[in-house]
Amino acid sequence: MKTLSADVLVIGGGPAGLSAALAAKQKGAKRVAILERNEELGGILQQCIHHGFGIHRFREELTGPEYAQRFIDELASSGIDVYLETMVLELTDKRVVYAINKDHGMLCFEAGAVVLAMGCRERTRGALRIPGHRPAGVMTAGAAQRFVNIEGYVPGQRVVILGSGDIGLIMARRFTLEGAAVEAVVEVLPYAAGLTRNVVQCLHDFDIPLHLSATVVEIHGRDRVEAVTIADVDAAWKPVPRTERTIPCDTLLLSVGLIPENELSVQAGIELDPITNGPLIDHTLMTSLPGVFACGNVLHVHDLVDFVSEEAETAGTNAAAWTDAQATQSRRIITVKAGESVRYVLPQYVSPEKTAKLYMRVTQPETNVTINIGGLFSLKQKSVRPSEMIQVKLTPKVLSRLDSDSLTVAVEREVENVG
Repeated sequence: MKTLSADVLVIGGGPAGLSAALAAKQKGAKRVAILERNEELGGILQQCIHHGFGIHRFREELTGPEYAQRFIDELASSGIDVYLETMVLELTDKRVVYAINKDHGMLCFEAGAVVLAMGCRERTRGALRIPGHRPAGVMTAGAAQRFVNIEGYVPGQRVVILGSGDIGLIMARRFTLEGAAVEAVVEVLPYAAGLTRNVVQCLHDFDIPLHLSATVVEIHGRDRVEAVTIADVDAAWKPVPRTERTIPCDTLLLSVGLIPENELSVQAGIELDPITNGPLIDHTLMTSLPGVFACGNVLHVHDLVDFVSEEAETAGTNAAAWTDAQATQSRRIITVKAGESVRYVLPQYVSPEKTAKLYMRVTQPETNVTINIGGLFSLKQKSVRPSEMIQVKLTPKVLSRLDSDSLTVAVEREVENVG
């Protein structure tokens, strides 16, 4: 087995991994390596041929491959080692990484710091337990996206999409442009789960019906999907009797959530947040395992790739600066908690001596609310949605006013005067 060393080792060559590696190199890390299991860099961006990427970062609209290529081009002259078609098998608590590569066989990397950038995977039919046989035509929206955009196959002509996540919305438009009929998008929540712009551009502009507070309760067909039965759901997401209706179709796409790929993290003993399903981190994006950082969708699911790149640069910068001596330094830590109507907030731990950026999502769409940041200051918002991440910067000057070791972020509603 070949043993190699790296100052910063990045696991994953998608948008997060690319940005983290480049930032680490720019900040002085001499030996930086990326391990990527696919045959090319770019991750999920390679199959996202629609526009809308890069608006915040480059001030122009790019497709997914165009966005990825800008980082790949920069990587080519950076001196960063790239190992494609390399599957990471194990990450130890000593930052030793074991991987297998088709050209080099088993590889062992001894890393000064590790950046986790493995992205996420889609939730499948098995997690939903939808009744019915197992016919052809049931697939995740991401799988269908790869079939259409990369492989050149249109896997169906009459489509129903369960879930209104961004990939599902985008595929509703994509199937329509390819000549297929999208019969309906069905969402269990009382509101669309994707970005507002995708609801407008992908559904409203193409007159595709959106059924809210509804779900698929049965799949019909043995060899191939023939139809699905949908029903309304109550507040507990349980189907309401006598609201069933059947929609003929030959394809059912699932856009029902993303799960951060943290099997390696669990194996290494890294603590996970039960809400985000990603690692617990501090203001440097370091996990509970010293010297191991996390960024991108493996940490929490993002809505825009621009924010993934920004976050990954922070992880790469801090990974390049990290030394084992820092693990023994004692310092005051402030715990950040999600309060009223906040689904999650991270980092979960910040230092009063360092500037930190908080990322948070609310539990439900609301208008005219105030986000209270631990009583230190408030942020008024005309509208908030779970699909749109909120970012707030915390400075040492602000944190110096905190008289406890915890900070709670909560949503406050305007009180209406009666009489």
